[in-house]
Amino acid sequence: MKYWTVADARAYLPRLRELVAVIQDAGLVAERAGGNGRGRKTAAAEVQAAIDEPEAGDIVLRQLSAGLVDFPARGEDGVVYLLCYRLEEDDLAWWHRPEDGFAGRQRLPRDPE
Repeated sequence: MKYWTVADARAYLPRLRELVAVIQDAGLVAERAGGNGRGRKTAAAEVQAAIDEPEAGDIVLRQLSAGLVDFPARGEDGVVYLLCYRLEEDDLAWWHRPEDGFAGRQRLPRDPE
């Protein structure tokens, strides 16, 4: 498993935004077309590549409609946690324990326990 630092995750955000936009765009096009074959269609291979790239880095695509994404991280104390990001946010500023989920988000930096 890849563990992300806050700095590495922040550096990856521009690329992540691009990939999620490809995925979201494909979903909107499909929804608007309603199966009538009209409108721009994102190639299935392009969408799959946009999903595969973050997953290869162990990034968890939680809720793509909301742009909710988690980066696994490990603190200096050895505790595994998730850096939590939503596309509507300007920066990566939150974390939570895996068992706490989105509702347990806390502001960065994470203090060792």
